Amino acid sequence: MLTHIPFPVLPAPPSWFPGHMLQFARALPGVLARTDVVLELRDARLPLTSINRNFEGAIQKWRKERGRVAAELPTDAAGPSTLALQRPAPSRGLVCERIVVFNKRDLVAEWGIEPFRRAMAVKYPDQKVFFASWNRQRDIKTLNDMLVGIAKSNPHIPEMNVLVVGMPNVGKSTLLNALRTTGIPGPTSKALRTSSQPGLTRALSNRLKLSLDPPVYSYDSPGVMLPFLGNGDPGAERGVKLALIAGIKEGLYDIEALAAYLLYRLNVLDPVSPAYLRLLPPGTSPLTDVYAFLDALATRLCMLQRGGVPDQARAAVWLINWWRSEGGLLAAAAPAPEVGAHAHRRGWGFDLEWEVGAGGAGVQDPTAVQKRMEECIDRFERSAAQEERAGGGVSATQEKKRVREELLAKRAARTRARLTARRGGS
Repeated sequence: MLTHIPFPVLPAPPSWFPGHMLQFARALPGVLARTDVVLELRDARLPLTSINRNFEGAIQKWRKERGRVAAELPTDAAGPSTLALQRPAPSRGLVCERIVVFNKRDLVAEWGIEPFRRAMAVKYPDQKVFFASWNRQRDIKTLNDMLVGIAKSNPHIPEMNVLVVGMPNVGKSTLLNALRTTGIPGPTSKALRTSSQPGLTRALSNRLKLSLDPPVYSYDSPGVMLPFLGNGDPGAERGVKLALIAGIKEGLYDIEALAAYLLYRLNVLDPVSPAYLRLLPPGTSPLTDVYAFLDALATRLCMLQRGGVPDQARAAVWLINWWRSEGGLLAAAAPAPEVGAHAHRRGWGFDLEWEVGAGGAGVQDPTAVQKRMEECIDRFERSAAQEERAGGGVSATQEKKRVREELLAKRAARTRARLTARRGGS
């Protein structure tokens, strides 16, 4: 078992915020005005990092305009499904529901889903949480029934509109295609194009019918990245995480930096027998040095340069592609690691990790895991608030642009004032 897993050195995050993202972010309040249900998709592997706080202001304003405020719900032993349904009714007959869908649930370990669901119910009692994967028909059917149930409970509206939002490449278009196939009887053609690369959807889609009776329609939206990923280590780690799930345009990151962070995360997920060991010769022990690992992997795959030198760059590319296509499933399907005799780090997904003391509570104790996850959420919220206070959500370039725009606005105001004074004097 690995008892010490060093954190890798990560590069500063790049900026990737194309014009179509800014355009949709500005149009979001107007789109919400004709929306009844918001499906906010997040990646189950990054349940906290894939939160886009730029959506929060518009969504909270939408909820306020429709008379829906956050409910003060109990945080006792009631299950998350009970908590999610204890909400005030919207005023003026307007439907206002927000469902947070953690997509790609098949890529996270099953033992952590229920504890995390309960932790979310405690920390965010006003959010209805659902885990899904487009290739699990039971999940799609349950989510479709949830949307149809909301429509049937509001018979006063002639049709219900659903808006799907989220960061790039969290699976919005794929999930909508699956919902449409489930909700519409008979053969249904694929309505939305999908891609493994981010940024394919660049504009709000036409309305898609998800249900005939009651009529439920949906809009697909462009994935919107954060304009600035942050300063220091938090911003660097946030960028690498999003790059690993292909949420950032390919080529903006050094591939060996991604491999180093992936190695770290796979070690945290299973410090006893990480998923990558099946790629190496039998009997190989877990590794923490990325260069030693890439040498071993390149040798194993016969990726050698002239003179028999292992090709680390090719091995890093192969590793990332393996993890996205197969390794993620293997890591999620691995049995939950047992508590060892030594203190070590334990993780679930790429956002939650905690220290486990020798002989401490293991994954067999869901209550203890839930408590650890709640602590991770608290740390995330404190860190986000601290970044916000320190201006971490705005880059130096964006700050210079804002100052310049304010200066130009002041100059324009002074010019208008002088013109007005001259006209008044004459």
